[in-house]
Amino acid sequence: MNKYLISILGPTAIGKTKLAIELAEKYSTEIISADSRQFYSELNIGAAKPSHKDLNKVKHHLINNKSVIDNYSIGEFERDAIENITKIHEKTDIAILVGGSGLYLDVINYGLDQIPKSDENIRNILNNEFKLKGLHHIQNELKKKDLISFNNIDLNNHRRIIRALEVTISSGKPYSSFLKKKNIKRNFKTIEIGLKDDRELIYNRINTRVDKMIEDGLVNEVNGLVQHKELNSLNTIGYKEVFKYLDGKSDLENTINEIKKNTRRFAKRQMTWFNSNNNIIWFKVNYKIEDIVKCIDDLISY
Repeated sequence: MNKYLISILGPTAIGKTKLAIELAEKYSTEIISADSRQFYSELNIGAAKPSHKDLNKVKHHLINNKSVIDNYSIGEFERDAIENITKIHEKTDIAILVGGSGLYLDVINYGLDQIPKSDENIRNILNNEFKLKGLHHIQNELKKKDLISFNNIDLNNHRRIIRALEVTISSGKPYSSFLKKKNIKRNFKTIEIGLKDDRELIYNRINTRVDKMIEDGLVNEVNGLVQHKELNSLNTIGYKEVFKYLDGKSDLENTINEIKKNTRRFAKRQMTWFNSNNNIIWFKVNYKIEDIVKCIDDLISY
């Protein structure tokens, strides 16, 4: 029998974890996380990790497998994810992949090209431009040179923008062009299941989630990470805004509003990425699990 990977995707706060667990229980299998923040053991509330109860229901892989002080590239993620999928397929025919990052999900389906070395002089020039002209300037440069990367990386993370620009300028090819190999052969077939909802309802779910994170102690979690705040792994939504609050640069109300606003923008970029993929089978967030299972079973038996 063929081996299958069921890839669960959609914007943040849409309910992917719940669906992944339901399907893992149905097919007696295990889950691989493709969430780039859930790798880090120190990030819990802000990374919206599955609860201890959920982690005990179904075996999860690539959650809490790294520290924020570790460098963990997308190439290393690809290696580790494929290794775990292979081990799961030795026991059963179906594995579950779940996440909201189109790049991390796609690298499992398409592989990762070798990203060329970039010119250090170009990096220095870009860093100087950032210092002199600010974040908005390098954002616009990326938008002009590589719209795909512009739509999908964290635009508040100047290091990631500069990395994409230096590769683009050094190689003469968009940074995004090195992130997919469209003809790679995997030893499994992928079924992509997406969850979606009306924009306003997604935004309401985001607002509710952020309020719950604050209630659960996000500020205390971030305060325990202040010594690492310059790390790329912490220059992400929910953490960078609270660092500003702890530095006295914002009050708590504005901090919460900034997290909500930045998360909504992130969700919009996620959907832009997913909407370019015609292979995704979409279900509304109020799905019936029986309908999704029937869809998967029909594709497997086809």
